[in-house]
Amino acid sequence: MAGLDKRVGSYEEALAGLSDNMTILAGGFGLCGIPENLINEIRRRGVRGLTVVSNNCGVDGFGLGVLLEDRQIRKMIASYVGENALFEQQLLSGELEVELTPQGTLAERMRAGGAGIPAFYTATGYGTPVAEGKEAREFNGRHYILETAIIGDFAIVKGWKADHFGNVVYRHTAQNFNPLAAMAGRVTVVEVEEIVEPGALEPSQVHTPGIYVDRIIQGRFEKRIEKRTLRG
Repeated sequence: MAGLDKRVGSYEEALAGLSDNMTILAGGFGLCGIPENLINEIRRRGVRGLTVVSNNCGVDGFGLGVLLEDRQIRKMIASYVGENALFEQQLLSGELEVELTPQGTLAERMRAGGAGIPAFYTATGYGTPVAEGKEAREFNGRHYILETAIIGDFAIVKGWKADHFGNVVYRHTAQNFNPLAAMAGRVTVVEVEEIVEPGALEPSQVHTPGIYVDRIIQGRFEKRIEKRTLRG
């Protein structure tokens, strides 16, 4: 059983093997459920030329936004520019290559990568700039475009609980892109709030089975709120 234990003791060990010009899949939506400590370790390592796949790119000074600050990201594949002014600035200046992808398509591209499906047809984006350069076909009187799957060299994921074997449970909306990213990484690293003993998780509670996970680390999280809205 010891050989199945996927726990690591440091963030340096968690991202061992990460190097320049790799593709990284990052879970999270806005600042919800982001692997904030793994992002900080990427920043610390100073790797460059990265292609990052995530719904958005954090905010100025937090989340994936810190990698933009250090000019570590070469290309961003995302569905939303979000609240990040630096993202917008680097996009408009041509410093950052950006591939905007409809949100559902982005999710399915990662799911397909994890499921071994190389490409799929979707009606989303047909007749728009999203479809430029892509194969189009008609099925049952409706037009579709071909989208390719995404696989990352690394996937960085934020979970709530995990056991020693890498079975992961997410809490509420942190299920956003995290389970999909976890499926599609050649090396999948998950940071969690709590690591529990084997057998402590009911099989029906597990969202990401340990077969997808290579390394687990327990961390402490700031959990910032992207935009606070109050109503009296």
